[in-house]
Amino acid sequence: MTALFIENFGCRATEADTSALRRSLVGIGMTAVPDPVLADVVVLNTCTVTHRADAQTREAIRKIHRLNPGARIVVTGCYAQRAPEELAAIDGVAWVVGNSRQAEIADLVRAMFDSRTASSSDLFPLAQLADEPMSLARGPAKILTGDIFAQSIWPFPSGGSTGAAPDRTRPILKIQDGCQNRCSYCVIPLVRGRSRSLPPDEVIGEVRSLVSAGAKEIVLSGINLGSYGRDLVPRAALAAVVRRILRETTLEQLRFSSIEPQDITEEFVTLVESSDRIAPHFHVPLQSGSDRILQKMHRWYRAGHYAQRIQLIRHLLPQAAIGADVIVGFPGETREDFAATADFISELPFSYLHVFSFSPRPGTAAEQLSLRVEAGEIRERARALRALGEEKAARFRNSQVGKTLRALTLDRSEDSWTEALTGNYLKVRIPGRHPANEWHEAMVGRSLTTPSSD
Repeated sequence: MTALFIENFGCRATEADTSALRRSLVGIGMTAVPDPVLADVVVLNTCTVTHRADAQTREAIRKIHRLNPGARIVVTGCYAQRAPEELAAIDGVAWVVGNSRQAEIADLVRAMFDSRTASSSDLFPLAQLADEPMSLARGPAKILTGDIFAQSIWPFPSGGSTGAAPDRTRPILKIQDGCQNRCSYCVIPLVRGRSRSLPPDEVIGEVRSLVSAGAKEIVLSGINLGSYGRDLVPRAALAAVVRRILRETTLEQLRFSSIEPQDITEEFVTLVESSDRIAPHFHVPLQSGSDRILQKMHRWYRAGHYAQRIQLIRHLLPQAAIGADVIVGFPGETREDFAATADFISELPFSYLHVFSFSPRPGTAAEQLSLRVEAGEIRERARALRALGEEKAARFRNSQVGKTLRALTLDRSEDSWTEALTGNYLKVRIPGRHPANEWHEAMVGRSLTTPSSD
């Protein structure tokens, strides 16, 4: 039996892809193992949103190769799509497979182990089954990739492999991929391609499958989730498919991943407010509170527009969790711009912040901008915003202290307690040890902080 270790780097959408990959590989007879040292094949699904994410991937490859030099390392995901030759040059890498060809990994690995005596060239015709041409590196590893913008179909077939993740307490269901926006700092459209949506009937089928497998909460995910359905014929909408989920399935709780501020409409917030089966949790990327910087970022809103949407959420759902992403140190960001961002965040009812230091990404418009902020200044600004985020998190939690909320147990416990997550994204501890994926009524205390990631 061939042993498999697979690891995810990056966002919820990437995590959903990782889960789909795991199922496809287990489906061809591989056995998942908990440690790369035990594996015959190691699959790394990568992120490339920052240079730090790239560095983490390279470090992981070198460490795994050092500890298990016999393992076949397959690198896929966004970094693999962006810079396959760079990854192929690292010792230990056997294959680099871009996002555009990710669905072929199971066939590639099966050929690798079913034909152990075949030469490397015997594996190459596998790639010719796809529509796009294959690019080959004449180095230590082979590359299987293609034009991500030529991909118009869903990357994984339906029937349990769309990116749903039944191997966790709160499975992620990816229903949208790609992005039509061109934010000047963001490399993701270049490695994910144009927006593509899973048809509504297939979304309903996936939700039913996950519920049948025991899921009580599902997280709907996408690269730009609010754009769901705009590419379909006939067009669909996120709100419409959510209503179908509520009407046609028995799912107990639905949660959303990140949604852009322009998609936080009154209709959408009212929909969340209307059902106790939707978690009152909104993650709305901000990036900057300075209109000048938002314009340089090519964001589609200004600070006043963003504030209106956040106040709408708070008005209709006073107990909702509201999170935001913020970038510090964007080229040209002055101290006045940063102060405007800090003041803006201070005035809004955020529950938590995700703070990122600007990282120039190859191929983006921001890579060419001058007036770079010094690294030390970026660190200071990031530190200040993270401290502000901690204050916001503590204030939100304190507003909930003493309230009894329904919470779903997670896979973390000790003898005297089990961790659980409330609908409004607070981690609590349930007395006693309990299995994951159970609902409990929990009283909110002061000892834990709002989750910083999910």
